[in-house]
Amino acid sequence: MFIVPNRRPIRQRLAHTARRIALVAAIRVLDRLEAVAGEQTTPAGPALLAAAELPSVETIEAAAAEYADAAEQARQGDRGKRRARKLLDLLPAGTYGRATVERITSARQTPDMDEITRVFAELGRDVPMRPVADSLRVTLTPAAVEAVAVAA
Repeated sequence: MFIVPNRRPIRQRLAHTARRIALVAAIRVLDRLEAVAGEQTTPAGPALLAAAELPSVETIEAAAAEYADAAEQARQGDRGKRRARKLLDLLPAGTYGRATVERITSARQTPDMDEITRVFAELGRDVPMRPVADSLRVTLTPAAVEAVAVAA
């Protein structure tokens, strides 16, 4: 079987064309919606608890501590994966003892921002942007040092 190098399969080319058509259609729909609405609206954040609905301070502290611990574990895991990938990314596919290294094509897709920017530039428009969701930041302060009286 002869394969032409650097040529995408027809399925990928058709998918790319379909995404471009969908993008152009979405741009036209957004143009019409903006004209009708007169202004862009921003997404609402999560519903917050009212003061009467707040759990106890101990419950909130426990949740914050659990969140901080999980976030630290995730950061440690990410650092470990980055360290390991420095070597693994350099290896050709194959079996190395008990480890098998292979590269599998992902089915996930991401928007081609270069192409989107180019299309909008051709249309003489800026790429529409929306604000991202607020980030949750949890900071734990050290527990207050309590004086303990020792009974003699």
